Amino acid sequence: MPSSNDQYQETLEFLYGQLPMFQRIGPAAFKKDLSNIRKLCEALGHPERKFPSLHIAGTNGKGSTAHMLAAVLQAGGRRAGLYTSPHYRDFRERIKINGRYIPKRQVVDFVERCLPLFSDIQPSFFEITVAMAFDYFARQEVDIAIIEVGLGGRLDSTNILLPELCIITNISFDHTDFLGDTLPLIAAEKAGIIKPGVPVVVGETLPETRSVFLEKAGSLQAPIIFADQHYQAIQQDASLSHTSYHVYKEGRLLYENLKLNAHGPYQYKNLQTSLQAMEWFPAPFRATEAEIRKGLYSLRDYTRLLGRWQVLSERPTILCDSAHNEAGMELAMSALRKLPYAGLHIVLGTVSDKDPRRLLRHLPSEAHYYFARPDIPRGHDAELLREKAVEMGLRGKAYSSVRNALRAARRHARPEDLIYVGGSIFVVAEVVR
Repeated sequence: MPSSNDQYQETLEFLYGQLPMFQRIGPAAFKKDLSNIRKLCEALGHPERKFPSLHIAGTNGKGSTAHMLAAVLQAGGRRAGLYTSPHYRDFRERIKINGRYIPKRQVVDFVERCLPLFSDIQPSFFEITVAMAFDYFARQEVDIAIIEVGLGGRLDSTNILLPELCIITNISFDHTDFLGDTLPLIAAEKAGIIKPGVPVVVGETLPETRSVFLEKAGSLQAPIIFADQHYQAIQQDASLSHTSYHVYKEGRLLYENLKLNAHGPYQYKNLQTSLQAMEWFPAPFRATEAEIRKGLYSLRDYTRLLGRWQVLSERPTILCDSAHNEAGMELAMSALRKLPYAGLHIVLGTVSDKDPRRLLRHLPSEAHYYFARPDIPRGHDAELLREKAVEMGLRGKAYSSVRNALRAARRHARPEDLIYVGGSIFVVAEVVR
């Protein structure tokens, strides 16, 4: 009789090997409607209707914002489900309750129980995973669940929810092959999560997208607010464990030295969005200042946040970050240049269905580059990436794997140097711990 761990590994092989999954194969996994997830959840007794939820879309910052909200809710004593994607090292990172991964046994049992449904419906990896999360949160009777959109919004499998609050962090260029190649088109896809009468918080005001959100919300009589029009988080200082902010609301100091257990140049935007969302929480979930401070201070302990501006080691400092599109990389490189280091080494990999030049044009020419292909079918060939980088004035060598690239960077770096690892979530997944 196979051990429980063997059963779990077999279950993962089934999920990965037989069902399309966007994080590995790209656009082939993208579904054009919600029929499969509706059929799955109907057969499961509509678990998505059995718990209150917050629904989060956006180009960047979805995961960090989701973790901030979950941490504050946990600090207030709530039992909070958290669904995010993709995962870094462990499939179960996607489905957590109060920071604890869904048990392996639950993953195995769900797949075994639903095999006849899978045979009939032929759902994608993502559709199965969303249904698994909804089923688990319903069975565990969470007080509330924070659900991150996987891709886009309008046609995302999570979009069968009727949440208490919708949150759209920001809009930038990403997945343009099927979300659209202009900011208004991308915003329209993200705005697809807005529901009749359900309040919506938009994190960032852009001239190109503001009217898209206002028109969509207006047509559905959904109250709408733009967080950056009301909240301003200004960084004060940072250590390896926390970043401190003064937070102003309507120009008046609201939180002095609010400490966030997360780093990165973009976190002030996510913090503004999160605080506005907390203000608009349904009454039973409103947080006190003490709960907000406690949750944000202990964010990683509460939620097991990974891969966002994460320091892996020192001397040399090794920093990994999940910025993987133009807006994210521009912010990351702007912040990187402000850090103290003698020499800069960048381990870089991308995926083949995105134009790497959007990232490369924001990278510093003075760095030493170590190009690598992330270990997924979508990984961009390292030598081809190097050639494109050379065209843009960036020089380095191609390596057979992310690990080999990082080893080479370690060999060449001095103790006072900085090694940055990024370009793709899947590059970070190979080094994070």
